Amino acid sequence: MRTSSRKPLSPEASAVVAAFGGSGSMSRRTLMRGTAAAGALAALGGSLAACGTKGTKQTEATCVSTDNSATEKTLAFSNWPLYIDVDEKDETKRPSLIGFEQATGIKVTYAEDINDNNEFFGKINKQLGACQSIDRDVIVMTDWMAGKLVRLGWMQKLDKANLPNVAAHLSSFLKAPSWDPNDEYGVVWQAGLTGVAYNAKVTKEVRSINDLLTRPDLKGKVAMLSEMEDTMALMLLANGNDPRTFTDAQFDAALAKLEKAVQSGQIRKFTGNEYAQDLDKGDIAACFAWSGDVIQLGFENENVKWVNPEEGFTYFTDNMMVPNKATHKANAEKLMNYYYDPKVAAEVAAWVNYICPVDGAQAEMAKVDPELAENPLIFPTGEELAKAKDFRTLTDAEIKSYGEKFQKVIGA
Repeated sequence: MRTSSRKPLSPEASAVVAAFGGSGSMSRRTLMRGTAAAGALAALGGSLAACGTKGTKQTEATCVSTDNSATEKTLAFSNWPLYIDVDEKDETKRPSLIGFEQATGIKVTYAEDINDNNEFFGKINKQLGACQSIDRDVIVMTDWMAGKLVRLGWMQKLDKANLPNVAAHLSSFLKAPSWDPNDEYGVVWQAGLTGVAYNAKVTKEVRSINDLLTRPDLKGKVAMLSEMEDTMALMLLANGNDPRTFTDAQFDAALAKLEKAVQSGQIRKFTGNEYAQDLDKGDIAACFAWSGDVIQLGFENENVKWVNPEEGFTYFTDNMMVPNKATHKANAEKLMNYYYDPKVAAEVAAWVNYICPVDGAQAEMAKVDPELAENPLIFPTGEELAKAKDFRTLTDAEIKSYGEKFQKVIGA
């Protein structure tokens, strides 16, 4: 469970925060990755079936949704675990949702039932493929899966007239992603970073992705991520390629480089977020990592260090979307708009500790927690964000082809 207060930073932890800091509390991404890890590889038969399957496509003409928001003041909202603010005295209560209900009169049924993108796809694909309701009005999907759902025609277009706060406050860096170039289908909930971490107790400083792949002192002590998009984005960067625009040949070259490191014994294993425990104990010396996990480890273990690799690092977004046959689209848009009030966004950011997508939230945070407002994990500078890359949207054929190649290399 989430802790109700943050520990003061040690000088060592402050140094970690200076790279890309975070709070000492458990994050949504930590729990999500842990839950997903066990299922990610096991699900690849099912999940590769899920993410590689074409699916039954729909269009606005073939799958028409009815909005009952005018007469039904309800909303079903599915999110990841530990990805919203909670009441310090009663963790079953979520203050921002209570505020939304009081402001709008809309009753929200909130479920933390998304633990993995592919796993969730497996739950909903038959219904959405058949133009049937999944009994949810808002779901939160990571960018690459969000793009897949849009391509399948399973998400409803949003009415921008109902989203003035989003128009006014969405970070310019996060506008018009490749999977939603007109910002029609999704509104960013939170974002995060993928890079490198190491344990200074068992190895000297690590500065680059290529250090993990080639340094003799790290042989057999390196872990990488079992999620293809995360690991291959960094591998592409290590080869000097842009993960936003890479070709098949560049993917294959980066994968060959990864395979060489696997076969030589340089890489010990591929994991979900269990790398965090191994890194903490020194069972691995260095790894690909998610910033929030590493920063939180740094509050307890001063030897755990976060690195923005010399070759570059990547970011991801998780996005609020309205599925087909959801019957409360306007209510959903009110929710999205509400969370782009900078004061509300700051309230959420204070708990989840990932990159806040809402301009103006940092100033609101500074009024109640100046230290947290300066946390670059939550509010990175424009200069740092400009260095981050995202992984381009894949076609269904690429998802299947790349996924199969990647799984073969990592031995899944």
